[in-house]
Amino acid sequence: MSIKDVTDSTFVDETKEGFVIAELGAAWCAPCKMIAPALQEINEDQHNNISVIQVDIDDNQETAQKFGVMSIPTLLFFKDGELMEQTVGFQPKEEILATAQKHI
Repeated sequence: MSIKDVTDSTFVDETKEGFVIAELGAAWCAPCKMIAPALQEINEDQHNNISVIQVDIDDNQETAQKFGVMSIPTLLFFKDGELMEQTVGFQPKEEILATAQKHI
């Protein structure tokens, strides 16, 4: 299953249930491209109960402003609609999962 593209208007609905990692990035962002395979693997692993979504900040500036995004990629970790943690920059898959596991 591919990572779902989310907009300003659908962001709240997509993060309100379960555990969701939202990647805020842009098509031109090299670190965003580097982190993409790790996020794809996390999204495809049905045993971890983690969904991954992505938001293009160039097209969805409202969401980026709401969370004070200054650098990308920014990862937002949500549990049932509540922001649990926010990280900035490239991270390997293991580090992303370790951050998620603290809140699941």
